[in-house]
Amino acid sequence: MEQSYGFKRSQQPDFRNCLLSCDLRRLAGLEEMSRPENMNESRPQDKGRLSTENDGSPDGNDRLQWFVMRDLKRRNAKQPAYKLLDGLVAKVFTPVVWKLAVRNGKRIREKVPFMQDLLFVHDTRLAVDPIVEKYDTVQYRYIRGGYKIPMTVREADMQRFIHAVNSTENTRYYKPKEITPDMIGRKVRIVGGPLDGYEGNLQKMQGARTKRLFVELPNLLAAAVEVQPEYIQLV
Repeated sequence: MEQSYGFKRSQQPDFRNCLLSCDLRRLAGLEEMSRPENMNESRPQDKGRLSTENDGSPDGNDRLQWFVMRDLKRRNAKQPAYKLLDGLVAKVFTPVVWKLAVRNGKRIREKVPFMQDLLFVHDTRLAVDPIVEKYDTVQYRYIRGGYKIPMTVREADMQRFIHAVNSTENTRYYKPKEITPDMIGRKVRIVGGPLDGYEGNLQKMQGARTKRLFVELPNLLAAAVEVQPEYIQLV
């Protein structure tokens, strides 16, 4: 079983248009957008972007998908969901950041989930349902307006996001509400390097020497990943 928070960096297919600029503009409030009432729900009109295509059985329960999940354990739990699920599902991906912590009286740096209650699980509904039933601290996030329809992310979108955040050691994550208009820079295309073919908006930061490209999972999460200036082409 593959443990995504310890992902080995590997070459992924050349995915294009990793970030539509209109999505970032809505995240920043430049275009009107009705947000989900909470992170456990998405809007019906977003279902096509969040859900994978139905290419398996009629109910899709035997089809590999990226499910958007919740971890209800407390932040300092010894076995958070992403560790619990390691070995129980095909893959689990949790965006992590470095934090200072005290262990045995010593201050150390350790990786912790960026959002305690957000993780992504790659497996079939048939495999994940029994886990959700057994562990009450692990839950699906559901699409608003449907009767307990789990929220999913398309395979290409998820792989593109994972590849981008694993291309650098210094990824910065943002919740949708944290993206403001003054953070959004020029729209660019990346030519060459690990993010070859990606398009999106640069992060605008006054005085910053490092160039960062925004990559997002709509309504869920945005990441600013480092990119070398020589690979940047204005669109």
